Amino acid sequence: METAQNLRQATPGAFTAFARFALCGGGVGIASSFAVAALASWLPWILANALITAASTLLATELHARFTFGTGTGTGMGAGGRATWRQHAQSAGSAAAAYAVTCVAMLVLRQLVAAPGVMVEQSVYLSASALAGAARFAVLRLLVFARNDSQVAATVLTARPLHVPMLRATAPAGPTVLCRTA
Repeated sequence: METAQNLRQATPGAFTAFARFALCGGGVGIASSFAVAALASWLPWILANALITAASTLLATELHARFTFGTGTGTGMGAGGRATWRQHAQSAGSAAAAYAVTCVAMLVLRQLVAAPGVMVEQSVYLSASALAGAARFAVLRLLVFARNDSQVAATVLTARPLHVPMLRATAPAGPTVLCRTA
């Protein structure tokens, strides 16, 4: 049976979680930057960024729940369960802030440079995403996927039901007589 201490030990430390966050979130972020650039050729950039941000947030939240923060009771290294609706909603809030940061960065770029090239746009977008990503890591680790002792204890209590055999008091059928034969 898993104990609260075993579950706490299964939750990765800050360095491990950040490395996983950078790998999962960074991978999704880099793929998103190319998707935004491609979609922006058909749609206004701000709309393309909104669509890609929504899709990538759903994907990244699942990856973070399963691998980055290891919030479930899976058996693999960093294995966690699926993200809950609450975690998706909270992650979406931090993603909305990240979206605002990337939009402001791109608007400032367009104010400073009349026709920035793709490489300049990518550099600005990825830099703003990295800054927003560091803030998101803190929010996700400390708030969204945080596990306190009461959550761990509740997980332990609900993970496997405890079966306690019932003790029955039985009365003897009749008087007990101890006999000794000679």
